[in-house]
This record gives sequence, structure tokens and C-alpha cells, in this order.
Amino acid sequence: MTMSSVRWAVLLLGLIPLLASAQQGEPDQDLPGPNQPLPRSTPPHQSNDEESSSRDTIIDLSPPADDAKNHPDSSSATDANTSDVQDFHPWDPHRAMKDVEVGDFYFKRHNYPAAVGRYREALLYKPNDAQATYQLAAALEKLGRPVEAQKNYQAYLKILPHGPQAEAARLALDRLKVKAPDSATSKAGPAPKSN
Repeated sequence: MTMSSVRWAVLLLGLIPLLASAQQGEPDQDLPGPNQPLPRSTPPHQSNDEESSSRDTIIDLSPPADDAKNHPDSSSATDANTSDVQDFHPWDPHRAMKDVEVGDFYFKRHNYPAAVGRYREALLYKPNDAQATYQLAAALEKLGRPVEAQKNYQAYLKILPHGPQAEAARLALDRLKVKAPDSATSKAGPAPKSN
């Protein structure tokens, strides 16, 4: 192809869209142009003076006049200065399950402090999780913290008294009760000699 034939081909390609738009004719007069609102089948809403918009409406949130008489203890629940405010804890059972899984990983590798941290975190995201409670007790027992381990074994038995590790938790409690008197005397040192 020569240079002049390339020019003619480019010129024809540029003219084809122009010719196609000219053949379509005038656009339909019924359709709105660009940036014009679409036609509606209902007329726009005419507001009355009697009717108000939601921005103008004020809702009365005050309690009924006889509310204090009918509900005498309800004021303590709404006082701003109450000291027994309960904090909300995040509920995320999937994250708790992952924390238990990672805690088990640490437990198998005898990294008991890290396992305790993960089991405690799992109990933050899912309180009363039986598996995390049992595993926390076992890790605390391995760390030589029998009082905390006993509390968690008892908590496990309270959650699942007939659960899969219930018998092991009872045996661990018996074992820790036997060790408790020995550990109390060993911390105090040898008994003083009497003369």
C-alpha cells in the first residue's frame, strides 16, 4: 500500500461515523436530552401548610407523667452516674475458634505462656467457650498455677458437666486438690523445729 492509499483509508474511516449519524435523522422529540429529568407519570407532590416534613417533626421522648410511679426502679437503669455500667465485649466466634487453634499449636510445642494468652483472648471473643476454658486450665496447670487452673476446670464443668473432657477435668481437680496442701507447705518453707 502506498502512502496516499493509507490517507484515503483513514479519511474514509473518519467519515463513516459522520455519515451514520446523519442518516439516523433527528433524535426523537419525546425523549429528554442529556442531563434532563425523566418524565414522571404522577405530578410532583404539592405540600400543604397542614403537613410537615420529617425534618420539621419533633418527637417527644419524655416519659409519661405516671412513669415514675408505675416503674419505681427504672430511674436507676438510666442514671448517667451509675458505677455498675457493663462494658460490651466483642462477640466473634470465628476469631475465638482461630485463637483456640493457635493456642493448641503453642500448647503442643510446650509454649504454655503463649497458649494461655491465646486461650484468654478466645474467651474474650467468646465467653464461656468450653474448649478454650478447658485448654486454658490445662495450660495453667502446666505453668504451675494450680489455683487458676482449678477455677478454669470448675468453670469448664459448669459449662459442660457431661462434656467430652468432663472426666479429665474432674481428675485434674482431684489431682490439683492433692497438690494444693503440698504446695502451700513448700512455699512457706520447712516447718520450724520445736524445742
